[in-house]
Amino acid sequence: MKKTAFVTGANKGIGYEIVKRLGEAGWKVLLGARNAQLGEAAVAELASKGLDVELVAIDMSDLKSIEQAADTINKNHTELKLLINNAGMPGAFSRSFTDTKEEDLRNAFEVNFFGTFRLNQRLFPLIQANEGTVVNVSTDMASLDHMQNAEFTLNAFDYNSSKTANNAMTLSMAYEVRNSGAQVFAVTPGFTTTDLNGNAAGGKSKEAAAAIIVGYATDGQRHNGEFLDEKGVFAW
Repeated sequence: MKKTAFVTGANKGIGYEIVKRLGEAGWKVLLGARNAQLGEAAVAELASKGLDVELVAIDMSDLKSIEQAADTINKNHTELKLLINNAGMPGAFSRSFTDTKEEDLRNAFEVNFFGTFRLNQRLFPLIQANEGTVVNVSTDMASLDHMQNAEFTLNAFDYNSSKTANNAMTLSMAYEVRNSGAQVFAVTPGFTTTDLNGNAAGGKSKEAAAAIIVGYATDGQRHNGEFLDEKGVFAW
């Protein structure tokens, strides 16, 4: 039986490249997308390359959508071995704490923290039973060490703090499976040119970012409770 993975936010960008890379490595991949039409188009494109990909419609800001997606996976894909929480939104990418609007902060938390929390809770028992892996995709700017010590960083409090909360969730989940075969860890691919940052120039390619995430997710090593970047362990 093929190993099965679920990747959220995967009809474009880094998520799409993660699905492609896993599919090329022989995985069956459930492609999570908020927009079913765009998701079907992505699935069709990947299937045309001979990859085993199936759409799972999921809106990370909608509890009912998350429940339906999780129910589908728990019923029809009991072999799930890997969950990559890639879906995210930037808030307004505020320039400073002072400029941050509460509405943007709440919007960022709704997807990056609460949506991911809801999905993780509903699929975590299956991952544990299968001694599988959860990867929470993070950012350098979620690191408190980085924010305190970096010579320059983007002080986008709405986006950054939602991802810092996600990091805390990663550690809580990792603590729960510390004595089992399952594992939970976070990966930051580093600055990548994507729609999330308005395709800002100077970042690595989506393909390179996906390679970092998939590399850690499938290397067969124990990374439970770690925060990783392309060089290795990254400070929380």
